[in-house]
Amino acid sequence: MFIHVLQRGDSLWKLGQQYGVSDHAIAAANGIPIDSILVIGQSLIIPLQANQHVVHQGESLWSIGNQYGITPQAIAQLNGITYPFYIYPGQRLRLPVPPKPTIEVNAYTEQFDDAGRRNVEEVGSLLTYLSPFSYRVSISGTLSGPNDGPLLETCRAQRIAPMMVVSNFKDGTFDSDIAHAVLTDASVQNRTVNAILDTLKQKGYRAVNIDFEYVPQADREAYNTFLRRLKGRLEPGGYLLSTCLAPKTTAEQKGRLYEAHDYPAHGAIVDFVILMTYEWGWSGGAPRAVAPINEVEKVVRYALSVMPANKIVMGMPLYGYDWKLPYVQGNEWAPTLSNPEAIRRAARYGAEIQFDGPSQSPFYRYYDNNGVQHEVWFEDARSVQAKFNLVKALKLRGVSYWVLGTPFRQNWELLAANFNVAKLV
Repeated sequence: MFIHVLQRGDSLWKLGQQYGVSDHAIAAANGIPIDSILVIGQSLIIPLQANQHVVHQGESLWSIGNQYGITPQAIAQLNGITYPFYIYPGQRLRLPVPPKPTIEVNAYTEQFDDAGRRNVEEVGSLLTYLSPFSYRVSISGTLSGPNDGPLLETCRAQRIAPMMVVSNFKDGTFDSDIAHAVLTDASVQNRTVNAILDTLKQKGYRAVNIDFEYVPQADREAYNTFLRRLKGRLEPGGYLLSTCLAPKTTAEQKGRLYEAHDYPAHGAIVDFVILMTYEWGWSGGAPRAVAPINEVEKVVRYALSVMPANKIVMGMPLYGYDWKLPYVQGNEWAPTLSNPEAIRRAARYGAEIQFDGPSQSPFYRYYDNNGVQHEVWFEDARSVQAKFNLVKALKLRGVSYWVLGTPFRQNWELLAANFNVAKLV
């Protein structure tokens, strides 16, 4: 699998000739129609055999080796190339094929209709867990859940372990008062824990994911105590416990989202944590990358300083945002968009896609039909591969996607090319 960045004059047919694969195969691998309008700066994955690379102008064995995580000496030896390692554009190189690591993959979904089921079916072979969002706890400790029966049937058919998400989400936001009640009132907590156990048994969930956000800082230790108690109740039944953690880089990071999330304690108590490593660029904020790799890595490295790598699942977004400029705080929020829609929008308005090195993220600007300027940040094959490289380099447990329902074929093709996905059922 090779990532090609489109230049002026490129076409699917031309790329097919260049790489020795059909234009239809390239279109299919990227989830685009064969007659798609291509955009300068757009990244396309080329479905080469896993052990092949076609040399491009300006490449060296060192740059090729860095792309695949292989030493230049190993490539040279396999291809009979002697010093000074001369290679030329168009040359086909065989590559050593390292074994793919096995990881766990989770995806959240908010869709419970037929479209939601189809989304799961399309990528089910690449999921360890599916997390329907969510069972919502009330201030009295009762749970109200979604119509998850059809999704759970799909999980069984696809050998996906369903993970029950329990949240303090209410009326479009996370409710601090609900979290406080569950964590500090013994009767409310008993009701919540019992409801979780009952639902697990009735519905056939295999794991629990606690997503409590905006927890009061004063309830930090109460949250840890709740998790210890819940873990003790889940363990005899063989149920796994995970938590969602805000993206912290220090233990005492300030802010309502961060203060009650105790990384060392969660790492010691639960089976794994899901780092919410996205939303640096968010709908109500200023334009920037949603999941900049330089910021993501800071969070992951802090987590690694207080818990083992095999307990860390790194969050990844499947979406981007389109902001109107100039950005004014409190004005209209940016709508989300998928990778295919970001490309179509760039084509529609004649934008060229740029790529930001530090964040490893694509972006562009355009003027709409009303003369309003926009700035779009989204995910593409390059940004996804950068995140997968981090997962491999740091030997993390896996990745977790927010959220199914935004098509992104490149992500799933690259996931399969980089990893074996664990199945627990």
